[in-house]
Amino acid sequence: MSEIHTPDWAKDAVFYQIFPDRFATSASVPKPSNLEPWDSPPTVYGFKGGDLLGVAERLDYLADLGVDAIYFNPIFQSAANHRYHTHDYYRVDPILGGNAAFQTLLDQAHRRGIRIVLDGVFNHASRGFFQFNHILENGPASPYVDWFYIKGYPLYAYDPKRKPNYVAWAGLRALPKFNTDNPAVREFIFGVAEHWVRQGIDGWRLDVPTEINDDAFWQEFRRRVKAINPEAYIVGEIWHESQRWLQGDQFDAVMNYLFTKACLAYFAGETLDLPLAQQVWSYRDLRSCTLAEFAAEIDRILDLYHPEINFAQLNLLDSHDTPRFLTLARGDESAFRLATLFQMTYPGAPCIYYGDEIGMEGGHDPDCRRAFPWDESRWNHGLRDYVKRCVALRKAHRVLRRGDFRRLLAQDGVYAFARTLDGEVMIVLLNAGRAPKQVALQLDAAWGQDVAFKDVWSGEGFRARGSVLSGIGIPPREGRVLSRAQ
Repeated sequence: MSEIHTPDWAKDAVFYQIFPDRFATSASVPKPSNLEPWDSPPTVYGFKGGDLLGVAERLDYLADLGVDAIYFNPIFQSAANHRYHTHDYYRVDPILGGNAAFQTLLDQAHRRGIRIVLDGVFNHASRGFFQFNHILENGPASPYVDWFYIKGYPLYAYDPKRKPNYVAWAGLRALPKFNTDNPAVREFIFGVAEHWVRQGIDGWRLDVPTEINDDAFWQEFRRRVKAINPEAYIVGEIWHESQRWLQGDQFDAVMNYLFTKACLAYFAGETLDLPLAQQVWSYRDLRSCTLAEFAAEIDRILDLYHPEINFAQLNLLDSHDTPRFLTLARGDESAFRLATLFQMTYPGAPCIYYGDEIGMEGGHDPDCRRAFPWDESRWNHGLRDYVKRCVALRKAHRVLRRGDFRRLLAQDGVYAFARTLDGEVMIVLLNAGRAPKQVALQLDAAWGQDVAFKDVWSGEGFRARGSVLSGIGIPPREGRVLSRAQ
């Protein structure tokens, strides 16, 4: 196993995931006709007309929230509103403003200290991708036939009554799968990855990377990207245990859906909408869990990987591929607040899905991809203030980003853990019960005797007797964060 190093900046980052068609629009980007009304329910095929200059014009909003990294769903030219059907990997979609708009956004974001990570869709292309379209036009005479897995002719690329005569991701004829055993295809993909890193992006989120079942491919991908920017962040979309890809020679992290499921199972718990959740393939085994089960699962997740990996994991509560957390919790805002406090005090890089901070809801795709409502009268300002406060807490204390994690208590509805680093100690207590709790904690003797702690938000003080810290009151469905007095 190679020495494991993950980008330092990612360990400190707070990410914000943006679905480009739905976040913001700018009057400076010409719009095509036939766009859906911004505030109408999203549809599978409809376009809202969000663009990248719209994002650039709202970077102050993100900076105020505390965001310092953006993960974008695909931005390259495509015939789909989600843009996972890539036509041209070197051209930003004109509806988003094209390459010039992206460069403007990249420059303005970097001036504010905000990193940009793009979605890399390298397992499959689209029917409009030049090399595949060449096969459609020329059949077996095309010099690109070995770029894909062609089974016979005609291809039936548009005939819904017949199975496609080529391998397509998930059987979807719109997504022909690349033949990555072909050296020309490998070089094409590596070249795309290198190009955009040279243009200044800060990393790649890799779509369905396990479908390219080839360690050597991803090892070379990493070498090529890191040769240009050693601190580029490479995060894979993998929903399950991922030890194979997290040995220091392929990815820096994965989208930590194991963390997501644990938060849904415990913090949403009794309000969890299981029928809705189980529409997501990887959530089909999701169930409400007890505190003991939650604590054991968190310990298990942290034990899966090297600490360098844990500190870089992309920890999310929902995404463009899942119903929103608030909806899965049947509107229980306390569940989302508890999960957010845990997310912001847990090892790894937290990722906010656009609009969660203002209380956006949404069911299964496409409903989870609603347009961001810029009318502030529609925002849950109390929730946004809470998310902002949790983000600020994380950013103010390095121990919450880089410190060791140790569970202290999992009893009577209260989960407590400590983060420690270079003499700094912070304790997080989460009361998921429906009644107030009084808690006593057994502290590590190495932290000292009769030490004092202070609630970082209320300023209330506590002093241990020997190594026991008692009398900590926690309101129902709330959390407290204590810092050891220096």
